[in-house]
Amino acid sequence: MGSILLKKMNGYVEKTDLNFEEITEWDESIFKNLISLDLRDDQVEQVLTPPIVYSNHQDVLAVHWHPEHVPMELIKKRIGIMFPVRKSELIIPTQHNVLMENDGYCGVEVDCYSRGFGAKVQLLLHFEKSKVENAEILKSMLSHTFKYRSSQLFDFIETIVNPERQEALQEAAGETGANDEVVEFTKNVSKKLKGMLEKYESITPAESVKNKLLSNYVDTMRGAIGDRFANRVQLFLKAVKIIVKRNFPLYYFYRVNEIIEEVRGLGGGVVIPHPEQFWPILLAGYDVDGYEVWNPQSRRYTEFLINVVNNQNKTIKATSKPVLIFMGDDTHMGEKTKDPKFQNREKAGREIGFQPAWEELMTSKSLIAGNISKASLITEYRARLS
Repeated sequence: MGSILLKKMNGYVEKTDLNFEEITEWDESIFKNLISLDLRDDQVEQVLTPPIVYSNHQDVLAVHWHPEHVPMELIKKRIGIMFPVRKSELIIPTQHNVLMENDGYCGVEVDCYSRGFGAKVQLLLHFEKSKVENAEILKSMLSHTFKYRSSQLFDFIETIVNPERQEALQEAAGETGANDEVVEFTKNVSKKLKGMLEKYESITPAESVKNKLLSNYVDTMRGAIGDRFANRVQLFLKAVKIIVKRNFPLYYFYRVNEIIEEVRGLGGGVVIPHPEQFWPILLAGYDVDGYEVWNPQSRRYTEFLINVVNNQNKTIKATSKPVLIFMGDDTHMGEKTKDPKFQNREKAGREIGFQPAWEELMTSKSLIAGNISKASLITEYRARLS
């Protein structure tokens, strides 16, 4: 496709001066920038300049958030700026399938397979740092899961470029109304990204091999192809990604019980995130410490879930530990390093340690009924992890 018809606000404009088929020096420069884990000075400034300071928050709880490629030292400075009067805190990073540490605690969000549910689910795992220093089996399980999850990017690209897998493209085009120009453009940029991943395999950090690498690559072309066309491509890509995830084999993931058994053997904690997305898992009776009842992606049933946990705790034996109630901000720090023009506004607006449901009127009423507060949760969960 040496020429592409692009619809702009002032009508149709034919772009004939752009090469969408051959890998150019510009493409390689952009690719190296996209896979880089180093931050420029302006990105550091973005991290250290939070839009809001929570000057009255004394208790800070954050056990579901993702550092991504942002150094922990910068993240800690940002938290210090955001919560200047904090007195108690429990801040544990939960990178996807990678164990990370902060202030003596380690955490991870792990993908696993629920056989009864017949689907992939996720668990938040938390530990005192000393308990996982020699946890070779757990680290091996996480390494396997990380590599397998990363392979989804290549499956994503292959679905787009392989002529034998065009049914998925036809389905996605039908769902999104993508025309031939959108589909052809998507195929060409995917072929170029595949070529650069192969060429620069030896210098591509494993952390950069994610599905969003393709959408980020398209975003860098907005100045040339226009926002309206770029948005149509992104909508089409999102539809294809959903199909790829739906068809991604799950039996290579570890089962939920296997993960929980290993964590319990190490003295770690387990929390179920996104319960709104994983309803059946709440009925499975897994040995977990608590449920995440609020998340920026899962907040429709927060009050209901709190009441369910409160009622469940009323019926447990005196010798059993109560189910704890968590809220996850699900912050992705990498989003805060992007050019504001390319940021996902909803994701960029999330902040480590800020879960507004704690202060909402109806939610706080249910929390009081269960004698639950951030301060008591921090104390209780610290005790369980010790």
